[in-house]
Amino acid sequence: MSIDWSKTAAAIWRPRRGDLRAVEHIDQIGLDQLVGIDDQKLQLLRNTERFLSGEGANNALLWGGKGTGKSSLIKAVFNQYRGQDLRLIQVDRNDLIELPEIVDGVRGLTQRFIVFCDDLTFDIGEASYRALKSVLDGSIEAPPANVLIYATSNRRHLLPEFMSENREARMVGDDLHLGDTTEEKLALSDRFGLWLSFYPVNWHGYLKIVDSYFPEYSGDRKALHEAAKQFAMARGGAKSGRAAKQFFKAYS
Repeated sequence: MSIDWSKTAAAIWRPRRGDLRAVEHIDQIGLDQLVGIDDQKLQLLRNTERFLSGEGANNALLWGGKGTGKSSLIKAVFNQYRGQDLRLIQVDRNDLIELPEIVDGVRGLTQRFIVFCDDLTFDIGEASYRALKSVLDGSIEAPPANVLIYATSNRRHLLPEFMSENREARMVGDDLHLGDTTEEKLALSDRFGLWLSFYPVNWHGYLKIVDSYFPEYSGDRKALHEAAKQFAMARGGAKSGRAAKQFFKAYS
């Protein structure tokens, strides 16, 4: 891999070229732009600070509804600390089969790396699922001390769940034993030591996010809010940080 990590803060895996490409224009989103997720923000900041200081830190799974700030929080935390030798590598779900080699390429470097995997969903048996599971904590080789996985997903357990799987569960004495299929699905999520949940906001929360994009707006705030509501409702009533940002781009 031809990345000079002393000069490069972030890179993206490009499968066609089979290598990492340095990111020249990094999304500049900051922590102060993220409204309504203070607890999640605090926990991920604390985990990242422990990672940078060489203390125990966990791989993190940020799960919940679309547009609720999961990916934005990871990018904002990275921006907060990239001046402290924190680096970011983004790997798409379909390319996770390459993850062991990517991790080997940075193992032992002085910089600390967050591998960012966005919008994870898997089917059981996928090769990329197995690769991620191995890197997290399933290999004869210990995970590198300078690498953490921060992933986002709309599913808490990353794999689809079916009603039929409940029939595999059984009681042994007073203990509930889950079926093999369910255990397999939990095995991947359990390798993330930090779970952060994100939930859709109500209208009040949505408008609070909208206001954060218009801090110095001198016009009619009530009319602004009404326009923001109409914008969201035209998109199926999506009250989210993503919708608020899109409204800002369209209205400002």
